[in-house]
Amino acid sequence: MERHVLSDHPIAIDALLELDAHPECGGLALFVGTVRDHHEGRAVTRLRYTAHEALAGKIIREVEQATRDRFGVPYVRIVHRLGDLAIGDVAIACVVRAPHRAEAFDACRHAVDAVKHGAPIWKEEFYADGSSAFVEGCCIRDDLDADAAAPLHHRHTHASHG
Repeated sequence: MERHVLSDHPIAIDALLELDAHPECGGLALFVGTVRDHHEGRAVTRLRYTAHEALAGKIIREVEQATRDRFGVPYVRIVHRLGDLAIGDVAIACVVRAPHRAEAFDACRHAVDAVKHGAPIWKEEFYADGSSAFVEGCCIRDDLDADAAAPLHHRHTHASHG
């Protein structure tokens, strides 16, 4: 059975943690990205995520596997929301289980950056003045190896941080 990596429904964080599994792991890194109420000086009231779902799902699954292989961690799980989200809603969750915290943190950060940089998911922000705009997601690391972050199909440059 294929796991869902995209969801039109709120993300259930507890289900992703697998606390009763992976007894070899003493580290668990969790990143949860939520919708914030501002972007580049503008008041954001809500947003909408859309995606090329088949390709985005494939890329997220490949990022999970590539992260497991690169960092030697047994468990990487990523889920990204689609649809309309309110301020404070969870937009993306990434869980990494590893023997130690260092590789859990590194792998988690890498996986989130790779999804933000490579998955065809578009964020439309809606502003307090009634306007809206699509904004690019991006990785937070300027030094991220582009080949490692976007192992597949998508590379771009960007000026906006989302």
